[in-house]
Amino acid sequence: MNLLLAIAAGGAIGALGRHLVSSQLTHWLGGGFPWGILACNVAGSFAMGCLVELMALKWSVGLELRAFLTVGILGAFTTFSTFSLDTVLLLERGAYVSAVVYVVTSVALSIGGLVAGMALFRQVLA
Repeated sequence: MNLLLAIAAGGAIGALGRHLVSSQLTHWLGGGFPWGILACNVAGSFAMGCLVELMALKWSVGLELRAFLTVGILGAFTTFSTFSLDTVLLLERGAYVSAVVYVVTSVALSIGGLVAGMALFRQVLA
């Protein structure tokens, strides 16, 4: 039960963070391209890379805290269901180039963010 509560609490924080970041970036940059969700996916992937290395090399945490941070906060902060919806909406609007750019940059930068986070923490913790 503690594990489920940890995930739920983290999920609430992550979802609110995603909403705030996405809304603010949409306000600043306009709604023609899903910049907010792209930013959340890349930043969340970077944070996941940092956390994974930190927890693997230096920070021994319990299952509940690990789930709170990774499954809860970062799982709700990054979202590929929204990514999928944004992609389909771009395609339905006929914005094919934007859709392809969004898919390629989301995947490449999110994976790159995770690798960069891991590399950063390997250096920091070495």
